[in-house]
Amino acid sequence: MSRKIINTNIRLNLENDADRQAWEYLRSMDRKKYKSYSRAVVIALNEYFSRQEQLIADPYLETREKEDRFLKKIIDTIKAELKECSSLGIISGLTQLLNANKPNTELADTTDNNDEYADTALDFADGF
Repeated sequence: MSRKIINTNIRLNLENDADRQAWEYLRSMDRKKYKSYSRAVVIALNEYFSRQEQLIADPYLETREKEDRFLKKIIDTIKAELKECSSLGIISGLTQLLNANKPNTELADTTDNNDEYADTALDFADGF
């Protein structure tokens, strides 16, 4: 089995900010994760050019990724707050309070409108 290895040199000008930053990354890289400069450079080049190809194929990729991160942050925040509220018993107390103040006839009337409210809520959510 023959090994096909190409040897190339990289010249970095430490007076150039981008070159100096690249050199600092190489010098401070995690040696457990990257065994050599060659491995780090290969991974970086592959990730960079793969990302460029994805952006050419889908120009809105970055926007969707930002939106997805933003929505995840909102959902995580809401979940954390709900968990905190439920651990304090706030939600169950509020539910009991709301149900205690409604007459039974109102509860029966609102169940008929639940489908209408659900459709309205879904239409609102689709607007995003």
